[in-house]
Amino acid sequence: MSGLLITLVVIAALVMFVVRLYNNLVEGRNGYQNAFAQIDVQLTRRYDLIPNLVETAKGYMAHEKETLEAVINARNVAVSGLNAAKVDPTNPEAMKQLGNAEQGLSGALGRLFALSEAYPDLKANENMMQLSEELTTTENKVSFARQAYNDMVMMYNNLRESVPSNFIAGRFNFVAAELLEIESEEKREVPKVEF
Repeated sequence: MSGLLITLVVIAALVMFVVRLYNNLVEGRNGYQNAFAQIDVQLTRRYDLIPNLVETAKGYMAHEKETLEAVINARNVAVSGLNAAKVDPTNPEAMKQLGNAEQGLSGALGRLFALSEAYPDLKANENMMQLSEELTTTENKVSFARQAYNDMVMMYNNLRESVPSNFIAGRFNFVAAELLEIESEEKREVPKVEF
């Protein structure tokens, strides 16, 4: 009888161990999906600010129509990318598309702000200054949210790939999560030093 009891205790301990590993994987997946929801909030705020910014700039930059249209087009592509990623944050292709769309939008906004430097009245416009400040604040929040998301993805992927949880992850189809990488052109440029 004691041999049967020992066997049952070992089996129960093994089942509890497997259940704990499974729950850790679920917790990790839910954590990075929640972190993505925070990115969604900040990116949506960013996308909502952009039409107001463009509308304010239109009156001053009438002959810079291509730049204004490029910003709106890049915003629309980014909104589509965000919507695709919201449907399934576990889809690596959707995350890559969102990262590329965000990179394109950042570039278009950078060109808009660079052009606005040539329009002193636009730079001095109170509405433009307020929108620029809100956009800058939102950009910072996006960066923090993206960092938190990428940290959660790394934690989940590490858990998913570590022994023994990798056996559970493979058996129950816990797929790898994709980092949200948004490369900025400024990071890639070689700094110019002038004397």
